[in-house]
Amino acid sequence: MNGKTRVETPISAGGVVYQMNEGRLETVLCGRSQPVRWSLAKGTPDPGETLEETALREVREETGLEVEIDGSLGSIDYWFADRSRDVRYHKTVHFYLMIPVGGATDQHDPEFDVVQWFDAEKAVKALAHSNEANVLQKALDIIAERNMAGPSERT
Repeated sequence: MNGKTRVETPISAGGVVYQMNEGRLETVLCGRSQPVRWSLAKGTPDPGETLEETALREVREETGLEVEIDGSLGSIDYWFADRSRDVRYHKTVHFYLMIPVGGATDQHDPEFDVVQWFDAEKAVKALAHSNEANVLQKALDIIAERNMAGPSERT
């Protein structure tokens, strides 16, 4: 480093939304461009928002779904750079497990071209970024663990 590169530390929050549909676990993904690059809903806090409030708002805006938080999934962090501004970013994204309580995916904002439900295992493979796939896999593991602790279901 030349000593002039500035480091900024942005924070975002988002969620993994899941539901059971005819005995199958599904999760919602947001897609952009052609070919579609799939990601989890997330975004930047507005002034005065908590991380939880940010996650709820961003998921509502980006997926069209009204959701409730069902637990924390921890955070991921990664680096990227804007060479034209000589800035490096060390971004942290906090994720929450969420359940839908209303809304519909066709009510998503224009930030994404398409929002749709996926079979959970296919969603892990569809995500464009491995760190988000790891978050989704962690969510699926938590859901499976909960299901094993409760009444058994045939899948």
